[in-house]
Amino acid sequence: MGKQGLLKSSYGMNNCQIRCSESSPGGDHISGRRSLEGEYLSNKASIHHGSKNDSIPCSFASKGMYYGRRQMFFLSHVRSTALVVAFMGALFLLDSLMFSIIHSMNLQISPSRMESDGLQGDGHGAYDKQERPPVEMYSQLLNLASTDLTKKGVEPDLSTLWEEPYKEQASAWTPCADKQGSTHQGKSPVNNGFILVSANGGINQQRVAVCNAVAVASLLNATLVIPKFLYSNVWNDPSQFGDIYQEEHFINTMKDEVNIVKELPSHLQSLDIEEIGSLITDADIVKEAKPADFIRIILPILQKNGVVHFLGFGNRLGFDPLPFNLQKMRCKCNFHALKFVPKIQQAASLLISRIRKTDTARSLLDNQLLGNFTAGTPPEGHNATREPSKYLALHLRFEIDMVAYSLCAFGGGEDEAKELEAYRKIHFPIVVERLKKTKSVSPAELRKLGKCPLTPEEAGLVLSGLGFKRSTYIYLAGSGIYGGNSRMHALTRLYPNLVTKENLLTPSELAPFRNFSSQLAALDFIACATSDVFAMTDSGSQLSSLVSGYRVYYGDGQAPSIRPNKKRLAAVLKESSTISWNRFQERVTKMIQEDQRVNVRGFGRSVYRQPRCHECMCKLH
Repeated sequence: MGKQGLLKSSYGMNNCQIRCSESSPGGDHISGRRSLEGEYLSNKASIHHGSKNDSIPCSFASKGMYYGRRQMFFLSHVRSTALVVAFMGALFLLDSLMFSIIHSMNLQISPSRMESDGLQGDGHGAYDKQERPPVEMYSQLLNLASTDLTKKGVEPDLSTLWEEPYKEQASAWTPCADKQGSTHQGKSPVNNGFILVSANGGINQQRVAVCNAVAVASLLNATLVIPKFLYSNVWNDPSQFGDIYQEEHFINTMKDEVNIVKELPSHLQSLDIEEIGSLITDADIVKEAKPADFIRIILPILQKNGVVHFLGFGNRLGFDPLPFNLQKMRCKCNFHALKFVPKIQQAASLLISRIRKTDTARSLLDNQLLGNFTAGTPPEGHNATREPSKYLALHLRFEIDMVAYSLCAFGGGEDEAKELEAYRKIHFPIVVERLKKTKSVSPAELRKLGKCPLTPEEAGLVLSGLGFKRSTYIYLAGSGIYGGNSRMHALTRLYPNLVTKENLLTPSELAPFRNFSSQLAALDFIACATSDVFAMTDSGSQLSSLVSGYRVYYGDGQAPSIRPNKKRLAAVLKESSTISWNRFQERVTKMIQEDQRVNVRGFGRSVYRQPRCHECMCKLH
């Protein structure tokens, strides 16, 4: 597909499909992932339509007599037959109605049930639909954890797990990216033209692209047209900016730094962007390009044609060194200008109220993410005035694409290996070809290097090693866990109170978000960001990075995050058959607490994940 075909997907032209790079699975795949079709089709009904009565006479007359007698029999009993059919139909209708009522009640008042669509996956075909026995890689350690949780179940919860270990240092940093300091220059009176941006990827990659686009527009003294989101056959979501974020709030929040409009002026809309040389792709400006590169390469085109279009715009102008004012602008955009639309805020407030089991006094995180919506109506039978239930949000990065791309082994034996190899051949052919030409690293070595996604079992062992009680409510972000219930068995054995958005919200409440994976991902973003504790299994994913950064920015030192070091954890788990439970707890706790130290953002680190820097936050003392 050429540039012109791609261009037509945005700004008033036709559809475009950008395929996610197969060499970059690290982006967030919360929903709408590629799917494989099932290998087996049901054909039960197809074998019942042949002739069964070979003994029936073949003559025409005999057949006529036979069918005549049968017709007289049915006519004489037609009334009885009709009454029976009507009665059975009424019973079936009543049964269906009662099932629907009970199912709806269960969704609203039984959030702890585990039979959730969110655990089975979103379109992984035969992979997640097969019933499999539970898979456990660390049975002995799992038994020790289960025994310890049972013992602690009757003890009062006196732990400090729900608090940041370095609260005083963390609370010294406060949000101030929206404050105008003495160095604020304001937007330039010069307007060099208009910038169009088409962002690819999922909702989290698109969010980063929007913030970087604001910085580019400011750098080039240009007017930014509200970015478009490219349709991807990975995420399968046609949502645009206004379906996810509040457009007017975005424009007004950034108005002192950059002009933002909803569409191009009419005299520019008819231009053939590619023909005039204003279409900018990744080949025209490298990912690590500095501000000077944009001024040298892009500004002359902008001044000549009055418009440039960045197609497939991703993480551009996001690398150090970056001028103070541009970095501050990116922070302001991410933490202040991008507000979810009321439809998303309202559904998220219902979700959060049901897991907390009460309406609560809202934190700063709640205020920022839920807007004017209250926490919602709690489920029936819960006291609306009692202390809210605490919950931990867990982002598991254990979808089939992540698992297959990793080249790791996860205890599923030969069947697992064949299954993942088949998936790679279809979805990651470049990886398969590369493996043929190079010597592959063994799965054991990959695990030792910390390159393997954490399984649900490993996530459960970390949480139990830290001391979270069995009764802890856990919100599972995303869906499509590879292996479904067989993989989740170890985690749910330790923590049965695990819930997802699919069983916290009713089908009718979820209906407006069906087939919109980015909007569903926004619900996960809010549920994770407002949780009492946020735990991630892959710190490299965009959702984990953005959520943990949001909690640093608005958390006021009261929003701890748990980020395991996969390399260190692999070393601990290698001793799973011999290590004592007390020793396991000591090593896991030390690993997590060392990561929770309050550090200033280092050079080259993402400002969205680590906003503790003077461009984004102010230090009180």
